Amino acid sequence: MLFLAMAAALLASILLTPLVIKLAFRIGAVDRPNYRKVHASVMPRIGGLAIFGAFLIGYAVLLPTNEHAAGILVGAIIIIVMGFLDDMLEITAKAKLAGQLAAALVVVVWGGLQIEVINLPFIGEFDFGYLSIPITIIWIIGITNAINLIDGLDGLAAGVSTIALITIAVMAMIMGNVFVVATASILAASSLGFLFYNFHPAKIFMGDTGSLFLGFMISVLALLGFKNVAVVSLIIPVIILGIPISDTFFAIVRRIRTKQPIMAPDKSHLHHCLLRSGFSHRQTVLIIYGLAILFGVAAVLFSQATVWGAILLIVVMLIAIELFVEVIGLAGTNYRPLLNLVRMIGK
Repeated sequence: MLFLAMAAALLASILLTPLVIKLAFRIGAVDRPNYRKVHASVMPRIGGLAIFGAFLIGYAVLLPTNEHAAGILVGAIIIIVMGFLDDMLEITAKAKLAGQLAAALVVVVWGGLQIEVINLPFIGEFDFGYLSIPITIIWIIGITNAINLIDGLDGLAAGVSTIALITIAVMAMIMGNVFVVATASILAASSLGFLFYNFHPAKIFMGDTGSLFLGFMISVLALLGFKNVAVVSLIIPVIILGIPISDTFFAIVRRIRTKQPIMAPDKSHLHHCLLRSGFSHRQTVLIIYGLAILFGVAAVLFSQATVWGAILLIVVMLIAIELFVEVIGLAGTNYRPLLNLVRMIGK
């Protein structure tokens, strides 16, 4: 039945997207070129409606059950409505944050999805207590916006999200979480179908309607799939989402170093840096896909490693990420502490 639901979602996404393209032009939900955009023509930008519609169709075929399912679906509807309003009216950042907060509260407070207790290696059990609700909300909002921030090139957010969802489904299968396997797989199929129209050269953008919806669902599914009491379970989704989390983290570092507002937009995200390095639009997207796959493989290896093996893997990954960031200038062209240290040692 899962394969039938995935096939239904994939087909629905392929069939719904052309209809959404027509709707976008009719109602004026279009993205116009400006100095921050890499596209040169007016593009429809509510493609997330096709992804959401396809997901609902696939979900209805299988109807996976879970105690948190109702809260997740209601939260997703709130995110879709807020994203659609932003694509139509370009609402303020505060209004978008309020919508994300409302969706997160529905999942956490009404749906009951919270990180409550973890076991730390060498330390023991740690109870978050009253902090469990704000920590869970911060995770959901943070990942939701991280996916939104990487939506800067044709097919980028949809492809990275699909890779993340497939990895989450594989990990959930290893852990025996049937609901997360089903939901992540159906959503991955919906996103993959949309890529037929969104990969370069794109015929439609997913807009905030899509990127915020995918980010919200990925944040919730990652939390739901790995919310047991081991700290390893919290690190796994961080590794899976290494691309959007790293891009967001170094964007904050970059803006702090240049004394810019943290929420200020710029053209120095990962995809911008790769484009400036001489890679084509399509090459840049494929490189980031490859990096996302590497993070996914690393997450699987991490889950099967011993404690010391997991620590070694994390250290190697952090060094590799830092070197990559410094080489491409993700945190700023003059940000090279590790490379400078290597040069000093080599002298």
